[in-house]
Amino acid sequence: MAEETRTSSGPAGEAPASSSEGHGGHRPGPRGPRPAGGPGGAGREGGRKYFRRKKVCKFCVEKIENINYKDVRLLAQFVAESGKIVPRRLTGVCTPHQRRLSSAIKQARNIALLPFAGRAM
Repeated sequence: MAEETRTSSGPAGEAPASSSEGHGGHRPGPRGPRPAGGPGGAGREGGRKYFRRKKVCKFCVEKIENINYKDVRLLAQFVAESGKIVPRRLTGVCTPHQRRLSSAIKQARNIALLPFAGRAM
């Protein structure tokens, strides 16, 4: 009985649309398939794979014990143009030094050595 009610609603002889054409179905899309590799640069021409060097903590390498809030030139390297503190996954600074760095940046901001925000647009 259920099979009788599921007759094709389209033109004569066409099967109903499959459920895979909706969300989640695999289709190449208007631009075609993506080149091999995807994000990260694995599919570089010439067969070379992009090598990302492991980031090391600048303070550990240079054996800087304490981060001084008055050293504006050092602190400015870790503040983006917008005024935000750059995260450690981008700078490579280790966790203890990132904590000290962020508190030193905040101290320097409070006494107006560093700006709270970047330039107004």
